[in-house]
Amino acid sequence: MTNTASAAASTTLDVTLEAADPTAVAAAYEAAFGLGDQLSFAPVSASSEGFRGFIMSLVVAQPGNADSLIASALQHGFTVIKPAKKSFWGYGGVIQGPDGTIWKVTTSEKKDTAPVTRAVDSVVLLLGVEDVKASKQFYVDRGLTVAKSFGGKYAEFDLPDSPIKLALYPRKAAAKEAGVPVTGSGSHGLVVTGPLGAFADPDGFAWAAA
Repeated sequence: MTNTASAAASTTLDVTLEAADPTAVAAAYEAAFGLGDQLSFAPVSASSEGFRGFIMSLVVAQPGNADSLIASALQHGFTVIKPAKKSFWGYGGVIQGPDGTIWKVTTSEKKDTAPVTRAVDSVVLLLGVEDVKASKQFYVDRGLTVAKSFGGKYAEFDLPDSPIKLALYPRKAAAKEAGVPVTGSGSHGLVVTGPLGAFADPDGFAWAAA
């Protein structure tokens, strides 16, 4: 384990999602999003019910890109939770993968300004936690550097070299954002791999050593 800022800057995170049929789900995700090796899949290790406590976000450049990714996802076993639409913050929708993972496909833009592509600008793992300040400090103590922080409402870590970004949100707010009830129990169905070591964070999210 390291607690240096320079190590945090070079931290690369990998996400493994658990699924009943990892091979089939991996193929569905690749057809839907084309993220390649940014995601891994493993057999389900323990049961879960309801909201699993996290959201994966695809941030794109414009609404047409979001619509294209959502359309392809719906052709490969995903379902709609929140139809894509304009909002105060931009444009986006929420869908659920065949493994149960909730995905938000979003952009800060409200209209297209270029030809539509399927390019993804960034992938964000948003953990819904009981206490953002406490969880933020937990990760800082393990070597991560905070990039943005809004009290107990949101925190984002500085991971410029990582294909997957990490952010924290109150669990109730995350469920509301996802459009699902906040209740849930059992496994998160998620393992994050990185150089911080193997541990479970205060909300039970599992980390594995790189």
